[in-house]
Amino acid sequence: MYYSNTVVLRILLAAAGLAVAAWGLTHPGFRDAEGIPTGALCLPVSAGAALAVLAAGWRRPWRQAAAWFALALVGQAASLQMIDAGVRLHYQHYRPLGWLLEHRPWLTALVALQALAVLAGWRSRLRPFLSWLRRNFRLWQVAGLALVLWFPAATVSEDVRFYVAELAFAALLQTLALLNIILVAWSLPEGRLAAASRFAPESPDTRRGERGPDRLALAAAVWVSCLAAALSWFSYERHPHIPDEVVYLIHARYFAEGKLWLSPPPVPAAFDIDLMNLEPDRWFSPVPPGWPAVLALGVLAGAPWLVNPLLAGLNVLLAFALLRRLYDRSLARLSLLLLACSPWHVFMAMNFMTHTLTLTLALAAGLGLMRAMRQGKPGWAAVAGLGAAGAGLVRPLEGFTLGCLLALWLLAARQNLRQKFTALAAFAAGGILLGAPALVYNRLLTGDALKFPIMAYTDKYYGPNSNALGFGPDRGLGWAIDPNPGHSPFDALVNANLNTFSINIELFGWSTGSLWLAALYLFSGRLRRPDWLMLALCAAIFAVHFFYYFSGGPDFGARYWYLMLIPLIAFTAGGLARLEELLPAAEKRIRAGLAALCLMALVNYFPWRAIDKYHHYEHMRPDVRELARKLDFGASLVLVRGDRHPDYASAAVYNPLELRAPVPVYAWDRNPQVRRQVIEAYRDRRIWILEGPTRTGAGYRVAAGPLSPEAALALSETP
Repeated sequence: MYYSNTVVLRILLAAAGLAVAAWGLTHPGFRDAEGIPTGALCLPVSAGAALAVLAAGWRRPWRQAAAWFALALVGQAASLQMIDAGVRLHYQHYRPLGWLLEHRPWLTALVALQALAVLAGWRSRLRPFLSWLRRNFRLWQVAGLALVLWFPAATVSEDVRFYVAELAFAALLQTLALLNIILVAWSLPEGRLAAASRFAPESPDTRRGERGPDRLALAAAVWVSCLAAALSWFSYERHPHIPDEVVYLIHARYFAEGKLWLSPPPVPAAFDIDLMNLEPDRWFSPVPPGWPAVLALGVLAGAPWLVNPLLAGLNVLLAFALLRRLYDRSLARLSLLLLACSPWHVFMAMNFMTHTLTLTLALAAGLGLMRAMRQGKPGWAAVAGLGAAGAGLVRPLEGFTLGCLLALWLLAARQNLRQKFTALAAFAAGGILLGAPALVYNRLLTGDALKFPIMAYTDKYYGPNSNALGFGPDRGLGWAIDPNPGHSPFDALVNANLNTFSINIELFGWSTGSLWLAALYLFSGRLRRPDWLMLALCAAIFAVHFFYYFSGGPDFGARYWYLMLIPLIAFTAGGLARLEELLPAAEKRIRAGLAALCLMALVNYFPWRAIDKYHHYEHMRPDVRELARKLDFGASLVLVRGDRHPDYASAAVYNPLELRAPVPVYAWDRNPQVRRQVIEAYRDRRIWILEGPTRTGAGYRVAAGPLSPEAALALSETP
């Protein structure tokens, strides 16, 4: 009788889970006016998944752990719904408690229920846990862990009182989530943890030695590339969303055609986009050439959106190869799994930005240097020099920092003086081999081999030293998201806070915060030589950007600190290993708890971030691409009304490189004077007029067309 009741209950729970998920997927309340899913959809889907977990685990040995995991899953989903993230360019914050109680009372009710249940679950466990803490940690270690757990939970605000209240609330939610996950691991039935052991980094591959491909690494690389590609297709829509991405694609397209610049547009004011430098006889992007040159390969293949996903998969393999030489194979394999589940890594691979390639080149340089020191072959040192110089061609500041660190690493190597000199010479030769063409490129575009085009561009359009390192009132480009005009040590601390907060959120997408395990390892006092090398990289990246006026913004996490990714992954894996040393009898429980956190991120965080933020991020949309196909624009002039970004920039990326080509040409309907000039310049074409997203509140809309030039000129409305 008991067995039949259990079966019926499990069937009912599974049916309820399907019903809740189906309700969320079909109910119009979880879609916007265009019928596109909103981030609110993630809560009913998560609730459906939680009921499915209860149905699967509603057997006596697993029931308690399944219930705690379902509670943690719904608790994280509810907490995410309390956040104001969205497509606007801003750092995410929790909504005020008063607003939540008035507009979303069910969210606070869910979190309150989670808190009551977790407090009840800890009632008999708190005293043994505190005793374990006292036995294994000193007071300063506990204080440091608490600081890392709580302080990055929220980021600074202009209103200090709001910041303090938000920080307390966010820290409370992270602590609640951590206590909930501990209950999941604590409640797992003894002797029934075979499934959790699959998460362990050991496998038959371990016995094959250091040589040969690792099947787990290959599987993780394929997973990351496929997941990033799927997000790029469905969430990012294979379309740039950040001003930098627009010019990266344009730059890559003219590189793919063997050009170093374009002809000036016939009416420059009508084709004005950020980061394109206009001169009397040429028009070009001033960004460093390394990433556009690699992206050009994707352009030639007809799929530039696939370049970063493929590089991310390669980074998984390179990171594993590097970490298994720095650490033992077990820690390297655990790091591999963490990297494959990192939203920071995967979402960065979804876009058209430079950072994934920078990481590829940095990892290749690190591997080359390790081989050079272990094998004594200068050729590998040359590879390291090529990697560092290549990173400099993509992101000069990171490339310079990486080159200095690798050179110091070579100097500190345990080799005789002759080997060091040979390796340093080969390293320098590799750097010069790839760096020298960059000087020629600079000379062609700026007239000065030592003047980067991007610096010439910012000096020209924003003022001298606006993009330079250092402090002063002349630093900065006047962006609204920059905390204060100029740059000062206080601004640098604010930037550090913004980036630390972003890493805590984006590194793993855990409801507990992402940094506490890394902190556990760093505060353990058992750091080895590889750890100090990793810390040196983090410190160097922090130090050089301390003197830069901008944090990098909220786009894709702390992207200016992206080279910290692998060290933080390794420290997190080390923190897990340290926990297992302290609790040797609970190794599988600990790994099951980590697996639960990663699974929750995959179920909750990845979909929420993909839908709530990055779909139509910054109101950049590929609608123009679809309208051109649907309405057959042909060889027409399409006037786009709205702001330069996002309205015009989102269309400009589809312009032909030759603006007289017999295909649609998109021009900015900037003002009546510019409109008249551009229509006169294209009198042989029919005219379409589009309203951009900032004017429609949704997608692009055809306001008029096709029109003759005369009819378009006769329109009286001023955009």
